[in-house]
Amino acid sequence: MPGPTQALSPNGENNNDIVPDNGTNIIPYRKNTVRGERAYSWGMAVNVYSTSITQETMSRHDITAWVNDILCLNYTKVEQLSSGAAYCQFMDLLFPGCISLKKVKFQAKLEHEYIHNFKLLQASFKRVNVDKIIPVEKLVKGRFQDNLDFIQWFKKFFDANYDGKEYDPVTARQGQDAIPPPDPGEQIFNLPKKSHQAASSPTAGASRSSSTTPKSSTPTSRPSSAKKVPVTTTPAKGEKELEAQVTHLTDQVDTLKLALEGVEKERDYYFSKLREVELLCQEQGEESAPFVDRLMEVLYASDEQESVELAAGDGQEVDQQAHEEAPDDQQEEQDEY
Repeated sequence: MPGPTQALSPNGENNNDIVPDNGTNIIPYRKNTVRGERAYSWGMAVNVYSTSITQETMSRHDITAWVNDILCLNYTKVEQLSSGAAYCQFMDLLFPGCISLKKVKFQAKLEHEYIHNFKLLQASFKRVNVDKIIPVEKLVKGRFQDNLDFIQWFKKFFDANYDGKEYDPVTARQGQDAIPPPDPGEQIFNLPKKSHQAASSPTAGASRSSSTTPKSSTPTSRPSSAKKVPVTTTPAKGEKELEAQVTHLTDQVDTLKLALEGVEKERDYYFSKLREVELLCQEQGEESAPFVDRLMEVLYASDEQESVELAAGDGQEVDQQAHEEAPDDQQEEQDEY
């Protein structure tokens, strides 16, 4: 028999069919429910719409640290969210049972695996009536700005729907790592652990109890947690330097744009003058034909033609000077005799 938070499908075929429960909750049908299984039930999601007025964003380091803190991950950059696995587990945290974590590919490396995860995420959105359309084609490409924009929205969605319940992310995903191990040179961003998470996570209690044992039995995860507090201070300095560089480069771009506009105006001005000269030449009669033809040649000459003509002109001047100097030399020779 179904429990207070369950309902059986009329045809008994689809466990994921959804029906209203007195118009208040959305409850999936659950077939062959036995004792010990988790009852699936959730309410309507609170939709969040970001606008330019209400939008408050976090830095990429802070948002990465937030994801690592909530889901016990080791993400080093925002682009790693393009696999979609973290979003799937966030939905399991907010609305237990709306998504099957067994189907999520936590160690996805290929684009088709990313798409698979986002399809699961989109299905969970529909189950809880989330209006947000997921830009899957952009996110799976792994571009920084697309993934940053989406996680910024999801952070607001999380804050609007999180009820503060305890959640053990490692147990929920059965101990799987959500990403491949990071490179040795990559920096992992984490936030200081919150008290409610330390109390709710059984792994946290195990690490505290094992810290009193000899060094040979100390878990490898404990030293990394001790470094979490100072890590968050270094990105702030780097961000200030980057912001200063961005401001400087932006000023340079603005200066170059103004210079380019001035050059374009000057170009258009002289082009209009040359166009007027061309029209005047075309209006002249046969009387000034030689002069007009020569002027038209100057107007239509290319850079290569002008360089050849200049070289030829220089050669003619040299020959003329040599020819003029030759009689003087001959006269000097005759005087000597």
